[in-house]
Amino acid sequence: MSPIPVYAAVYDTLADWEVGAATAHINDPSGQLEPGRYEVVTVGPTREPIRTKGGARIVPDLALDEIDPSHGAMLILPGAETWVTGELTAFATAARQFLAAGTPVAAICGATFGLAAAGLLDTRKHTSNAPEFLAYSGYAGGDHFVAQPAVTDDEGLLVTASGTAPFEFAREIFGVLGLYEPRILDAWFRVFDSQDADAYAELAAYEAARA
Repeated sequence: MSPIPVYAAVYDTLADWEVGAATAHINDPSGQLEPGRYEVVTVGPTREPIRTKGGARIVPDLALDEIDPSHGAMLILPGAETWVTGELTAFATAARQFLAAGTPVAAICGATFGLAAAGLLDTRKHTSNAPEFLAYSGYAGGDHFVAQPAVTDDEGLLVTASGTAPFEFAREIFGVLGLYEPRILDAWFRVFDSQDADAYAELAAYEAARA
């Protein structure tokens, strides 16, 4: 069976640090419940190269108008300066289409602002950098804001996170995708969150048993 695409959006000023923990482990089959089940496919506004905040040049695998929400496992939206300026509204529109199709969306930092501006956070549990940041978008979802680094809504369809929480963001994404069983997901997070030696040993034992 061919891997299911996890679409990772890429655009100019993309915040490099926000999605690397998630995409690296989605593409690495070690420890997954179903090795090779997913593959990361980058999606740009077009297929023209983009330049990240850190200066990395990325050539997208696909253009935004080439993807089909019903054929993907998730759409991941990193932060970028261009979310606040309104230059990425096409990606917010795509997020609406994914959610309507029942395909999860994960947004971090500036991308949460874009979804808020599009009305996609008005009725869903969510988080972001700060409630004041989202309030600037003019959205009506303030009562659903949760003061946590990363949050998955009650339907399990929308993950949101602060830009300072890349590993919490990845943990929520892995949970929605079912990438690891719960105890292994918890150990994975403890390794990166607190350098927990016991958690590292648990991960090593789990991977050795699956080898």
